[in-house]
Amino acid sequence: MTAHVSPAVFHPSVSPEACPALVLNADYRPLSYYPLSLWSWQDAIKAVFLDRVTIISEYDKVVRSPTFEFRLPSVVCLKTYVKPSRNPAFTRFNVFLRDCFTCQYCGTRNDLTFDHVIPRSRGGQTTWENVVAACSPCNLRKGGAMPAEAGMHPHQKPYAPTLSDLHQNGRHFPPNYLHESWLDYLYWDTELEP
Repeated sequence: MTAHVSPAVFHPSVSPEACPALVLNADYRPLSYYPLSLWSWQDAIKAVFLDRVTIISEYDKVVRSPTFEFRLPSVVCLKTYVKPSRNPAFTRFNVFLRDCFTCQYCGTRNDLTFDHVIPRSRGGQTTWENVVAACSPCNLRKGGAMPAEAGMHPHQKPYAPTLSDLHQNGRHFPPNYLHESWLDYLYWDTELEP
């Protein structure tokens, strides 16, 4: 995937909707990387007025009311630390991220859904340890069969990932849009290569 870094200068006709704010925790790390913690410009301004965040960086884009003018924040930092969750949520996105957005049967990245390795009709549960990313054709081909019956075994045994696992995998799939003011706050905790 390719990330497009947008320059700090905006054309005046750019819509405020194209100006989300990166949200940092009080330790100056994003609240989440995957998906990246972003607020709409309205939510960012509301948080500023409620004194819940500090503006770290701004866009050149200005919004106006009859009595007020405000530069849109591009990076905000919470004033109160929010303790991150210790375990990732069991969501479709996180299953795809754990499996690197790849069908665990054929390796394609197209038309992804998820598959129960042990089918629900055979007592399989919807858990980290029994669900894998699968393309629709492979999912249909496997159907309600057990892996041995279908001759289809996942490339990687499904497992409950840690936040670190998802964080590591997510580095290979940056968001399609990164504003240059965000770059100093993303991936700074990445281990440097010698």
